[in-house]
Amino acid sequence: MHENIVILDFGSQYTQLIARRVRETGVYSEIHPCTVDTAEIDALEPRGVILSGGPCSVYDEEGPQLDPALFDLERPNGSPVPVLGICYGLQAMAHQLGGEVERAERREFGRAQIQVPPNGEEKSQLFEGVPSGSTVWMSHSDHLTALPDGYEAIARTDNAPVAAVRDTEEPYYGVQFHPEVVHTDSGRQILENFAYKICGCRGDWTPASFVEEQVREIRERVGDRHVILGLSGGVDSSV
Repeated sequence: MHENIVILDFGSQYTQLIARRVRETGVYSEIHPCTVDTAEIDALEPRGVILSGGPCSVYDEEGPQLDPALFDLERPNGSPVPVLGICYGLQAMAHQLGGEVERAERREFGRAQIQVPPNGEEKSQLFEGVPSGSTVWMSHSDHLTALPDGYEAIARTDNAPVAAVRDTEEPYYGVQFHPEVVHTDSGRQILENFAYKICGCRGDWTPASFVEEQVREIRERVGDRHVILGLSGGVDSSV
């Protein structure tokens, strides 16, 4: 069984891209709806969990909320399962844990320069190898105005005093920007840091190995019977 990072989809247009970027680092990832039962996530024994962005506000009546049981997940060695919230994922995380999220005076959309660390402290593991002043891609209407207890800001921009956060005791992180898009200069490095330095992945997955495993599983299931196979022709399809 390959190492696995689970991505919870909160409705972002970039969710599939997050999965692709994680897989490009050599770590398998799979997407589940944000409504999935936490027990199902636990059964997958993930090395980490990523919370996608989304179009809602945490205060919307129909806005998806985060199951607090997510922060009770443990790996086989008893350590907490690391979590990375992206944009809405960060806001849902902060809101659930007692932080404050408010509507910004104006929506922030486009490139921004990130300062890491924000006040001259030591860089966090999430930003190792990421130069201060790097360009990141912002796309949000809400922002954090107060952090949950035990959290600290680990990056900022000129318009966002809290561009990234971490729990000072546990491996829980959040970024207000989108590391998965090409407009974020060091986005791959950030996701790689999360997968390898924070989640402890070794990188045991390739697309070729995935195909081999699927072919083997299909052969075992089908045996001598016939099957009907349908393939789409999209960018992320099997074609």
